Amino acid sequence: MSPSARPVPPAAPPPEEDPGWEERDPTLPAPRAGARPRASLPRRLLRALLGLLLLGGLLLGGALVAGDLLVDIPAANAAAVAQSNLYLYRDGTVLARDGEVNRENVRLDRIPLTVRQAVLAAEDRDFHTSRAVDPKAMVRAAWNTLTGKGRQSGSTITQQYVKNYYLGQEQTLTRKAKEFFIAIKLEREKTKDEILQGYLNTSYFGRNAYGLQAAARAYYGKDAERLGTAEGAYLAALLKAPSAYDVTTHPEHRPAVLARWGYVLDGMVKEGWLTPGERAALRFPDPQTARPGTGLSGQRGYLVQAVEEYLTDRGIVDEKTLAGGGFRIVTTIDPARQALLTRAVEERVTHRLDPAAHPADRYVRAGAAAVEPATGRVVALYGGVDYTEQYVSNATRRDYQVGSTFKPFVFTAAVQSGAQTQHGEPITPYTVYDGTDRRPVEGWPGAPYDPANEDGESYGDIPVNAATDLSVNAVYAQMAVDVGPAHVRRTAVALGLPPTTPDLTASPSIALGPATASVLDMAQAYATLAAHGRRGDHTLVAGITRDGEPLPLPAAGPRQAVGREAADTTTAVLRGVVETGTGTAAQAAGRPAAGKTGTAEDDKAAWFAGYTPELATVVALMGQDPESGRQEPLYGALGLPRVNGGGPPAEIWARFTREALAGTPARDFDLRLMPGAELPEVPPVPDGSEEWYDTGEAGPGAAKRPKAPKPPGQARPR
Repeated sequence: MSPSARPVPPAAPPPEEDPGWEERDPTLPAPRAGARPRASLPRRLLRALLGLLLLGGLLLGGALVAGDLLVDIPAANAAAVAQSNLYLYRDGTVLARDGEVNRENVRLDRIPLTVRQAVLAAEDRDFHTSRAVDPKAMVRAAWNTLTGKGRQSGSTITQQYVKNYYLGQEQTLTRKAKEFFIAIKLEREKTKDEILQGYLNTSYFGRNAYGLQAAARAYYGKDAERLGTAEGAYLAALLKAPSAYDVTTHPEHRPAVLARWGYVLDGMVKEGWLTPGERAALRFPDPQTARPGTGLSGQRGYLVQAVEEYLTDRGIVDEKTLAGGGFRIVTTIDPARQALLTRAVEERVTHRLDPAAHPADRYVRAGAAAVEPATGRVVALYGGVDYTEQYVSNATRRDYQVGSTFKPFVFTAAVQSGAQTQHGEPITPYTVYDGTDRRPVEGWPGAPYDPANEDGESYGDIPVNAATDLSVNAVYAQMAVDVGPAHVRRTAVALGLPPTTPDLTASPSIALGPATASVLDMAQAYATLAAHGRRGDHTLVAGITRDGEPLPLPAAGPRQAVGREAADTTTAVLRGVVETGTGTAAQAAGRPAAGKTGTAEDDKAAWFAGYTPELATVVALMGQDPESGRQEPLYGALGLPRVNGGGPPAEIWARFTREALAGTPARDFDLRLMPGAELPEVPPVPDGSEEWYDTGEAGPGAAKRPKAPKPPGQARPR
């Protein structure tokens, strides 16, 4: 083989170059055509985060739109709109509240500016310039709560108002979400002042006080409009922790309270609402000691009940609206006289009851009412032993007969109408009637009527004044026929009894008092007599407002219900009842008085109705089984064989009247009497008795004239 034919060895391969990446693992599948290489991990994370933020933004935006569309401003929650009705005595002191919630709304313009500013300094200094919600504050509050810096709400005043008024106090995400959306909507529909007013009227300040007005009363015993800057700052400080910051309940917290109070004032200085000099001059205003709620125990419930009936019966406010609360009612009740009346009943009756010794004592119920004749104002009312034990007020109930306390209305009607007896004799205090027991009345076209006298006693011929002293039924039944039962009824209504009084029937029996007027009704009627026949409709309310707006009250100006001579002549006759008749116990009042005793059928009630020129008061004891509610006789009660009007009722009357008028000079009645009513100045017969002679007229209804009545100041015939 020639050299040229020898094979040439292969050339050596060139040195390999570094491709700059790792070779593909031959065991892995080949990549798909067109696939791009994967991004690095940091870039992937950034992309994921941006995607989540975008998605979150979209979701949040959607949620905001959905929340705005779906969440409406709801009706106020029941607790927020429930208010107490505040009842005050005539001197402005608190009588009672009639609800569990101690709240009384007040207009913003009634709250001093510095007090409003103190609340803003404590809770939301940017309230007037910021939005309804503050997301930054909410996030900050959530962070502080999570990191153990204490639970914080981060809520604006608008949000707090929403929570108080529309929602509730539960700590849930659902409630917070609703609060957020409602606050935004509320800001579009209400002004800042409306929201601030709502907040101040719904916030809780401790001591069961909801709203600034209730807080002002609870802590300082005054209305919100009279609060000073220092007091307002303390109440504002309470909003953070009402119970803990009550220095009278927790004196050990005083340093923290002072620090919070100072924080509020310093905030006011910072905002330019208070100068440094004004701030330095302020001293911490210690609140009054916390008192338990007044409630409706004792007499308070009866008084509230009577006032509510007065308001609704006269159409001043309807029952449903009144039940909604928020009314501020100033009553005519005098707290001093109210206490005296209560004490008189307790000392003369309640404290003497001993059911173990006297079983009938368990039936005894007492009621009383006192009215100023000159004004018609009810100054005291006794409804029972305790409203929480006996709910029915014995002062306003209309189910017990008034008995002989009705008789003066018959005589007033007689004088008012110029009535005559069946035989033409004018009816005067000295007109003589036949007082025989069970004597049938004459001149009545209806069914025969022959009433019995008390204890079946017959008096024979007896003048009207003596028949009044002794409460002779036979005389007054005949007089009612002589006057006309319908006119007697009209006169009783004119004096003050409601026309709807049960059993106020125009028949001869009307004179004996089967009508079941209330103690308060009778007090008004007797007050009219005391006022010379001028009637000022009795009133229990001196003023009423709601949210600061007064409600009109009916005009109570006095009017002449019956003639003055008719009223004054009746007074002259009723003075005899106190001087020598069945009501002599009333003399213990120590001043000129007129009155009448009364006993219901079967002795189920005993009454005394009396008056001085200054005060008319009616007292009644009633018998009622505490279990069945059935009316029961009072025989044996208080250890007495019988309880009559001249006993405990007259004693209560005298005790109360003496103390209620203490310090007031005793004043005699200024009477203008009907012709023939004056006592003639003739000497008595030697033996001191009275002699009477016939007028020559016959019949059981015949009248007689006094032959020699005793001069003034001496005992009248009985």
